[in-house]
Amino acid sequence: MTRALLLPFLAPALLCLIAAAPVVPSGKRPGDAPSSSPAATSSVAPAPSVPYDRQLTKLSEILGTVTYLRNLCAGKPEPQWRAAAEKLIALDAGNEPARQQALTAAYNRGYRAFAAIHASCTSQARLAESQYRAEGATLVREMTARFGN
Repeated sequence: MTRALLLPFLAPALLCLIAAAPVVPSGKRPGDAPSSSPAATSSVAPAPSVPYDRQLTKLSEILGTVTYLRNLCAGKPEPQWRAAAEKLIALDAGNEPARQQALTAAYNRGYRAFAAIHASCTSQARLAESQYRAEGATLVREMTARFGN
């Protein structure tokens, strides 16, 4: 069926979808709590979910791990890993404080978890850094393929 023939069939379906969608005041999304709820009065609302939040949280944690292990084994600071995490968080959750906090917490969790285990650069620390870098690269490829670039 050509695009010109398909369009008349899609128009009624689109109108039905629009009519069925809930009406939400400007600046709010469906599912947002009403203004009088306790969640709305707290300083930071719950983080809204996007389809790739789980993977992005894992990537933030991996970046924290890699940051700690690279700095531990490099003998000098490698600020590009932290800068990459900051840029990722700013680009994806720049205007969503709750998501910023969740992603920052994941980064810190990855950093602190390995700081508690590795006080010096060992062969195990180097192996872990290499494996986490590979896992992060795989995760980025999967996210890009699934959710777009």
